[in-house]
Amino acid sequence: MFLNLFFSLIGCVTCLDYDEHYILTFPNGYGRQVNLLSILTVPWIELGGECSINCSKTGYNASIVFHTKPFYGGKKHRITAEIFSPNDKKPFCSIEGEWNGVMYAKYTTGENAVFIDTKKMPTIKKKVRKLEDQDDYESRCLWKDVTYNLKIRDIDAATAAKH
Repeated sequence: MFLNLFFSLIGCVTCLDYDEHYILTFPNGYGRQVNLLSILTVPWIELGGECSINCSKTGYNASIVFHTKPFYGGKKHRITAEIFSPNDKKPFCSIEGEWNGVMYAKYTTGENAVFIDTKKMPTIKKKVRKLEDQDDYESRCLWKDVTYNLKIRDIDAATAAKH
């Protein structure tokens, strides 16, 4: 038996150096737990489903599929993607691999290359406006009480703040 929890989001990322805005959808997130023959496994979060990234300025877009692990066999964290030039129906690049590992690119030119190795990526600190400068419904402002109570391990207060 699988326990599935579902959530979905849409976001906007701005690349200040290029004055580009990307609208993206996110994959679904599932809380998974398998109960077979009274053996309870450790729960895990799994990403699954289709999402997209679109830039209105350049017209480039990508279609991404996060593959959920089959019940028997298969691998976790698989991803496939296609990247399209403006107004093209065929992708100029296809990507496959693991979203939390190495992804490989295949270009229509015949070139194959490592697209990205997430394990080798440096951690970059986010630039976030101070809470007092954020609007009421910006993420950090909206969730500040939940975050604080989770940090101090007060689950009841975090749950109350979430409501």
